[in-house]
Amino acid sequence: MQNRITKKLPLLDEKGHITEPGWASSPLWEYKREKIKAPVWRIKEWDYYAVLSEKKGYGLTFTISNLSYTGLIAICYLDFNHRYYHQIDEMIFFPSGRLKLSESDEGVVSFKGKKLSLKFETDKEKRTISFSSPFIKDYDGNTGIKGEITLYEKAGSDRIVIATPWKENPRAFYYNQKVNCLSADGYFILGEDELPRGRTEGRESKENNIKFNKSIEAGSEKNKFYFEKSEDFGVLDWGRGVWTYKNRWYWSSLSTKIDDHLFGWNLGYGFSDRTSATENALFYDGKISKLDDVKFIIDKSDYMKRWKIVDNQDRLNIDFLPILNRKSKTDVVFIKSIQNQLFGSFNGYAILDDGKRVEIKDKIGFAEDVVNLW
Repeated sequence: MQNRITKKLPLLDEKGHITEPGWASSPLWEYKREKIKAPVWRIKEWDYYAVLSEKKGYGLTFTISNLSYTGLIAICYLDFNHRYYHQIDEMIFFPSGRLKLSESDEGVVSFKGKKLSLKFETDKEKRTISFSSPFIKDYDGNTGIKGEITLYEKAGSDRIVIATPWKENPRAFYYNQKVNCLSADGYFILGEDELPRGRTEGRESKENNIKFNKSIEAGSEKNKFYFEKSEDFGVLDWGRGVWTYKNRWYWSSLSTKIDDHLFGWNLGYGFSDRTSATENALFYDGKISKLDDVKFIIDKSDYMKRWKIVDNQDRLNIDFLPILNRKSKTDVVFIKSIQNQLFGSFNGYAILDDGKRVEIKDKIGFAEDVVNLW
């Protein structure tokens, strides 16, 4: 049975063990880095944002992570119209002095390097992402990106927050929160070429039969792309923990609107001891519906083939058709990583706690299979 936490408590006790494993709909555990009893190189911390425009067919992802041996900072541009992406990242060794991630999801974290600049700033229910890189390229070869996006969390909205240990090491723990359905407002500018004023490009994905409309405001401006609060959404993945060396995880996230209702999910499994709780949840107008176990059915010989996502209570039945695979492979010193993060369309249904059935049709999100030795 899943253990729901309903009051504030310290995350770790004097031995560095989780005081009470479980899940919550808000960040009730208090994370204090000084209470960790594991070696410093086992500490992993990250802030990750994905911001997608379902109707216009583009998106961005941002990462600031401190993995103890190294830090990874990244900006990735996604173009669903052309099934194209381009990521620029910087890796720094022994980053603790340069990357000071906060002990909560509030505050400011920033990085300025040779390839990119990135800043996350949180003020209550508003999160601002400022970014630039002269090296990002779009599908047509235009170079350079800069922009600012503000994400708004609906007042009183639930999150999925989880704190779980590893059976083989009680000082290892996973403390994580996902903040879905963040309304996105902002822009980014790509490249230097000017376009005719008000030009709109559209492209249909034959496999998905989805029509994206990409509005570009130009004239005296550069290629400028907008996120609009009424239809574009982001998600925050905030993680702090002490990890064992080798792990594999599966994760899917969706943030969208269905019939004028905010809807999203977080689905994830594969690592740490989940007997006390899973991180699987649906969100409908800011309220959480908790799921039990889920399973991703994947043809790992070809990640671009259709996926199936189901749960063990017949409340979730989803087909996922990938549009592009943001794949990467890292092999640096002690860190090895194989990542397949697929962006694409979801179709199927989900059943909320109150029995309401939500039909999902051609909604854009992502799902991933990641192996890390870190």
